[in-house]
Amino acid sequence: MGGLVDKRIRPGVLRNDAKVLAAVADIAGYAPGDPAFTVAAVESLSEKMTAARAREAQANAAAAAARDNAERAERDFHGAVLRMKACVTAQFGDNSNEHQAIGLKKKSERKNPGPKPGWKKVAAKTAA
Repeated sequence: MGGLVDKRIRPGVLRNDAKVLAAVADIAGYAPGDPAFTVAAVESLSEKMTAARAREAQANAAAAAARDNAERAERDFHGAVLRMKACVTAQFGDNSNEHQAIGLKKKSERKNPGPKPGWKKVAAKTAA
């Protein structure tokens, strides 16, 4: 029975188990040798399962709400930092040490992209 502990039981199997319990409850002479398998005992386990599933659903909903709140807070924080960086650039310029201090490259340190490929051919054709 080690495999039953490791994985969740598929919903179809649990629906079938409920049908079996209902069918056994209708059997007049059912008297198991082990009292753990009486109809009342198994119905009690079914009720415990239903309650546990309800608690799980509530916990999942709470976790989803907490995840949404954390994501919103992350986006608010990131947006504020981006706006803060823009304010530093606006106040001190894009070639300042302050601009570099916030992790951006100074404008004077950027590499000039240079001419586009094939520009000599175009210039030669237009001159001719």
